[in-house]
Amino acid sequence: MSSFFSNKRLIVLLVCMIILVALIGYSMSDRRSLSWPEQFVADTVGSLQSAFSRPAHFAAGFFDNVRDMRNLYEENQLLKSHLDEYASLQVELSQLQRRNEELEAAVDLQDDPDLMSYTVRSAIVIHRSPDRWNEQVGINKGAQDGLEENMAVITSEGLIGKIDQVSQFSSTIRLLSDQDITNRISAMVDTDDETVYGFIEGMDEETGYLRFTKIDMEAELENGQIVSTSGLGGVFPQGLQIGEIVEYDTDEFGLTQIAYIKPSANFSHLDYVMVVERGADTLDEKINPDLEDDDS
Repeated sequence: MSSFFSNKRLIVLLVCMIILVALIGYSMSDRRSLSWPEQFVADTVGSLQSAFSRPAHFAAGFFDNVRDMRNLYEENQLLKSHLDEYASLQVELSQLQRRNEELEAAVDLQDDPDLMSYTVRSAIVIHRSPDRWNEQVGINKGAQDGLEENMAVITSEGLIGKIDQVSQFSSTIRLLSDQDITNRISAMVDTDDETVYGFIEGMDEETGYLRFTKIDMEAELENGQIVSTSGLGGVFPQGLQIGEIVEYDTDEFGLTQIAYIKPSANFSHLDYVMVVERGADTLDEKINPDLEDDDS
């Protein structure tokens, strides 16, 4: 009995090996279609792979998009900083060009023959009054530099005002546009027949032009005529350009004419100015000393 069971096991083992070899040979044969067990296994594995790959691909794409958005944001911030820096450099360049032009014009102006008998001192604007009614600016020169009240202050473009207050190391300029009733400058305009005199008395609020008042009713004015300082009183040099006439009419009382002057100088951009120091007495002052009071 024991020998039979032992031979039976051997027979079963041989049969299993034969079946295994047959299956291996069958699976390795050239077939065009899969068997149903293979199809079942392949479909099962494919479904599982598809189920796991979709979330994985979604997560990978999401993090890639987040990384791309972050890189895009950083690049955008970098470009914005470059644009801001470029704009700042453009503004600085424009300011430097404007200041350079002002300084070059100031150097040329100091060689003007009309200013040869006067001492011209350059100064830097250090502050400006925020009150638009009282148009005043401060400069970095004062009594220690020889400055005195009522001295004319100019730029390379023309007259802008006069020294109003003086301390030891700084001064305040009252601009021609100041509305104070005492802010008055003796001025003139050359017509075809004669020289017409009057006063610059502040700026008209509606038009933004300087007011040229007390002009004789018989004077023949024209638009475009140049208005300059008269030099009467010996305080200001004669011929400092103030502006040009753009409009004129009779005054409110109908006794004299009033003209509106477009200033030659730009009162909004003042970086460098020149103070014209009072020179020797002129012949006009000796003839009529009272004229000096009208020039202040």
